[in-house]
Amino acid sequence: MIILGGGPNRIGQGIEFDYACCHIAKEMRHLGIEAIMVNCNPETVSTDYDIPDKLYFDPLFSEDVIELIKNEDSDGSLLGVLVQFGGQTPLKLAHYLDKAGIRILGTSLDSIDLAEDRSRFKGFLEELDILQPKSAICYSIDQIPKLCLEIGYPVILRPSNVLGGRAMAIIASDDELKAYLSENKNYLLDGAILVDKFLDNALELDVDAVCDGKSVYVAGIMEQIEPAGVHSGDSACILPPRNINPLILDKIKQQTTDIAVKLKVHGLLNIQYAVKNDQLYVLEVNPRASRTVPFVAKATGVPLIKITAQILLGAKLSDFDLMERPQNYYAVKEVIFPFARFDTA
Repeated sequence: MIILGGGPNRIGQGIEFDYACCHIAKEMRHLGIEAIMVNCNPETVSTDYDIPDKLYFDPLFSEDVIELIKNEDSDGSLLGVLVQFGGQTPLKLAHYLDKAGIRILGTSLDSIDLAEDRSRFKGFLEELDILQPKSAICYSIDQIPKLCLEIGYPVILRPSNVLGGRAMAIIASDDELKAYLSENKNYLLDGAILVDKFLDNALELDVDAVCDGKSVYVAGIMEQIEPAGVHSGDSACILPPRNINPLILDKIKQQTTDIAVKLKVHGLLNIQYAVKNDQLYVLEVNPRASRTVPFVAKATGVPLIKITAQILLGAKLSDFDLMERPQNYYAVKEVIFPFARFDTA
């Protein structure tokens, strides 16, 4: 089995995915399956030569990955490729692998595409009668002012073709919009421009879950301490949540179950929610391991990657003892920024 890692640590790619890659490799080896890692980050344990059975220290580009996969499958013994443990990088490669006829284990490419295609995903949530903030997509700078007025300030503006939040801004007035368009014109010339309603002073939550295609285990519901708008990977959070109405918590569990089953998730799933005025909104759905999986696994004592590995090989959630247990303590995740590494700090 081949595991695609996340590559070098950089904006848009967190080291938490290395935790997931390491643990899936170890569990596959424990289950008697040869684990082959593809990664090229010299600073993480997931590229230690003794973690997988075999390590390809190669670039995570489609040409390189497809060639080495074909080489490994020359005798037809490859079970498939895992793309849900290394963050966004392997998910982007999934399209190329599918075109090359390479089997992707777990959640299908169509489900991955559905979660990432904003138009399809909007229709998907409407079918489930699940709320999401008002949004629109445009392909011309001239359309932006009209869409901002239709959606109503404040809005989040961002080009779809950049990573790490570059040229993303919260806009609260026409004057701020004019300044934004003037400063970021070069980033807005190519590709789609995303316009979303910003839920001011909303409470954001992160949810990690595992699905076997029919049943769903909600592993953790994390309440972010900062208001919505801080990147979830760089936010402080507590588990279990302290300030959420029990009815909202029940709704989160139900919506997570509905989304995972409808999306035909097979493996890990992360959903970001926001609560404002007792209304629950879905912000984003990621059919993959998230940056919070290590925190949830350690905080709850449930080996999420180990369970997911067996799910991918045909096990059912009912095979595991996953009864909801009361947690009589709070676990806190706090971000540490390496300000000492910046010249201007």
